[in-house]
Amino acid sequence: MFILIAVLGFITIAGLGFVLTGGGESAGAKATKRAQVIVGGGERQAAARAKVAANTPDARRKQILKTLKEQDRRQKKATLTIAARLRAAGLGENVKMFWIISGVLGVFVTLILLVARQMPLVALGAGFAAGFGLPRWVIGFLGKQRTKKFIDAFADAIDIIVRGIKSGLPVHDCLKIIGKESPEPLAGEFRMLTENIAMGMPLDSALERLYERMPTAEVRFFAIVLNIQQKTGGNLAEALGNLSTVLRSRKLMAEKIKALSAEAVASAFIIGCLPPGVMILITVIAPDYMMTLFTDLRGRLMLLVAAFWMGMGIFIMRRMINFKF
Repeated sequence: MFILIAVLGFITIAGLGFVLTGGGESAGAKATKRAQVIVGGGERQAAARAKVAANTPDARRKQILKTLKEQDRRQKKATLTIAARLRAAGLGENVKMFWIISGVLGVFVTLILLVARQMPLVALGAGFAAGFGLPRWVIGFLGKQRTKKFIDAFADAIDIIVRGIKSGLPVHDCLKIIGKESPEPLAGEFRMLTENIAMGMPLDSALERLYERMPTAEVRFFAIVLNIQQKTGGNLAEALGNLSTVLRSRKLMAEKIKALSAEAVASAFIIGCLPPGVMILITVIAPDYMMTLFTDLRGRLMLLVAAFWMGMGIFIMRRMINFKF
């Protein structure tokens, strides 16, 4: 009995020693574990500090600015394509036909100048300008005119939606009224919007299609308001009323900027047109005096340098008077 008690006591004491010494781990293993715990705690603290720093107003503002710049870059890249320009001008999306017309126009101008016995280099340059530059300028001009008409009537269309919602009409019926009563191109774009919704397209996708056809800030604001109201709820009439006020303020600011910059625009136009106008007048009055510039090699080089610097000056003046807000 005494021996049994002694053995059990020895086993108990040995077990307690084993537990207190860390299960038989070496000092190096215990140090490694402590280092891992310290490093892990440091990493968690660093992650927590980074999370807190990311939630500060400055960090959120930087993230929002970065996102907006990325969206603006994608928007500019999308609007520079021929298909986007054709959509904005209301000419469909037949890019192949556009290139065919451009090629035919360039070849036609080149042949006309060759028949008129002009220099081949001049004929090729004029043909390239007529085939590559003129059609792009035409669709750009048509797109700007169409976009201006759309923006001028857009605030009134939003007021129609506000009044319709206050009188109890659904949003879809208000959009239909805009498609019937508003002037073109606003009516056509909203008719296409309501047709897409009627065919089962979600509202956000239909609004994104509208923005692709008419890439303006006003349409983007309208899409954001409707999407937010659809997801979170709220007083849609009040939100659209505020949007209408903002759009009218933007239009007023644009007109004010146009009025304040009218003098600079007129000065740039006069400065840009004066040298070519003087050359044309001298050519009409004394053609022998000016023909040396076109027949002599030195005169052609002078004309080339003058055209380059005139182009640079017009480009710089355009950048100076082209205000964006």
